[in-house]
Amino acid sequence: QAQLVESGGGSVQAGGSLRLSCAASGYTTNINHINFMGWFRQAPGKEREGVAVIYTDDSSSHYADSVNGRFTISQDNAKNTVYLEMNSLKPEDTAMYYCAARRFLSKPTDLGWYLRRPQVLAYWGQGTQVTVSS
Repeated sequence: QAQLVESGGGSVQAGGSLRLSCAASGYTTNINHINFMGWFRQAPGKEREGVAVIYTDDSSSHYADSVNGRFTISQDNAKNTVYLEMNSLKPEDTAMYYCAARRFLSKPTDLGWYLRRPQVLAYWGQGTQVTVSS
């Protein structure tokens, strides 16, 4: 069983930046290691949507169109942590941001498919709030 803990949320003005962190623990390497992690967000009254995902075995990533060019997902294997660097934030980025993860036996052919289907992610954190004011 894996545990995910997010941090780094907060309140910023439009145009500002934040960096979210997701620290993973509770799993071992080899058979059980997590190799796919992502960030999802949910605003009040809206469905949960994918923001960015990363296949940690080769660092390939995929972004939602709404954040492409503004957000960057990255990993630090030594710290078992995935980051989401968010720049040029907009009020519409306001949401609860969740980290999620799962394990693949081999690299998926379409990372974006999983970005659009958060229900297939096995492990979830508790979320961190991001609020962007205009």
